Amino acid sequence: MPLIRFVLSQLIAWAVIFAALKLGAPLSGFALALSQGALAALASRALGAPRWWHAFHLAFTPLVWAASGLGISAGWYLAAFTVLALFYWTSFRTQVPLFLTNAATTDAVLDLLPKKSARVLDAGAGTGSLVRPLAAARPDCQFVGIEAAPGPWLIGRLLAAGTTNVDWRRGDFWADDWAAYDLIYTFLSPVPMAEVWAKAQAQMRPGARLVSNSFAVPAVAPDFIVPATEAGGRELYVYSPAAKGKAPIKG
Repeated sequence: MPLIRFVLSQLIAWAVIFAALKLGAPLSGFALALSQGALAALASRALGAPRWWHAFHLAFTPLVWAASGLGISAGWYLAAFTVLALFYWTSFRTQVPLFLTNAATTDAVLDLLPKKSARVLDAGAGTGSLVRPLAAARPDCQFVGIEAAPGPWLIGRLLAAGTTNVDWRRGDFWADDWAAYDLIYTFLSPVPMAEVWAKAQAQMRPGARLVSNSFAVPAVAPDFIVPATEAGGRELYVYSPAAKGKAPIKG
């Protein structure tokens, strides 16, 4: 789990620093902070954390040390932490940050909707930047947006108020039954895509589409790819999870 590895890396680094100080190492101020960061980065690498975590560990304690000299009231740090927590919520566990779908991508998804009335799910819907314009363009369709983080969810709730063909929910899209949808849209990260594919294959009905913004399902060939030039700067990977005979790509 990323959080456990983060805490463990920091604890290992601080244990080495405290041991060095006990032995008389001349460490203080920025030199101490930088040494702890370097040790935490090494520990993170040894524990097999993703590469970007190493840079985070390297910078974390030096930045805390630098911030401590700015004279900023502790209340501002608490406020910043609260805002980040409200918007990023369980990102430390899911490794899925907040991504917002742009207007050009929304237009590309609109072209992928069935011509007849359909049910569409935005799994991890953010502030509803996809479902609201789609709902306006296709009043014959029903759109469901599920978002876990309370900050984006509240914004989406306010903006979607009064839109009768948008069902705006706060919760875990993994707990939802995907059999009810004709198209499911995701804009997550590379980390959960194998799990997304497993759920889609298990639950989505024949003819239903899975559309992933930017992140392909590992080792699975999409039906087709909407190029970035036509989809707002990011590729859209389009799959038919219930299709029979779809073979994985051999690495």
